[in-house]
Amino acid sequence: MNNLILVRPRVSEKAYATAQKGVYVFVVPTNSNKHQIADAVADQFSVEVVSVNIVVQKGKAVRFYRAGKFENGSRSDMKKAYVRLAEGQSIPVFTADEQEDVKEEKTTKVVKPAKTVKAVKKGAKE
Repeated sequence: MNNLILVRPRVSEKAYATAQKGVYVFVVPTNSNKHQIADAVADQFSVEVVSVNIVVQKGKAVRFYRAGKFENGSRSDMKKAYVRLAEGQSIPVFTADEQEDVKEEKTTKVVKPAKTVKAVKKGAKE
């Protein structure tokens, strides 16, 4: 089945935390349904989808200044899909972030503070 919908991973701290539990968050088109999203994720990432939950986040009301006056508007609505995968399967959405964290832990060392200039000068006089 050829799905024309594109699912994008949502990158945020909450999405990263839920991905550790096997639930991945995607931004999906507002006119898509659960079956289309499950098929699209299964096709794009070659995984088995167990369940899909959908949340429609209403666009935030904003006020902005244009042409010498304030105007009211709103941001676009967004649909998010929380996709649970079968046990033992994963999507490499945050692998780059995990690799950077591991690399930082390896390169981080405890560095003792250097002697101050005054301490060095005192040592030279004595």
